[in-house]
Amino acid sequence: MNKDLIRTLAECAAACNNCAISCLGEEDIKMMVPCIRLDLDCAAICKAALDYVSRDSRYAEEILQQCARICRDCGQECQKHEAQHCKECAEACFKCAEACEQYQSA
Repeated sequence: MNKDLIRTLAECAAACNNCAISCLGEEDIKMMVPCIRLDLDCAAICKAALDYVSRDSRYAEEILQQCARICRDCGQECQKHEAQHCKECAEACFKCAEACEQYQSA
């Protein structure tokens, strides 16, 4: 079981959930809608990937491929915003995407 990857997935899911909730408090909420949607998708795929990896599923690699893609998309969206929660989320997403990709090549 890859404990570092599991921790990274959990941290990314938490950062995405925090970002989504924090975005709801932003002044121009309409502008934040794409960010919120990606945050929620990213948190969900990270939690699913965590489950697959923790039980050493034969499908883990496929889930991690999707997870890396969604994490990168979420990170790119969050980078567009100045809010600290978006910056922290982008960092967590890019770190997670990298960890997912490293798992695949191992």
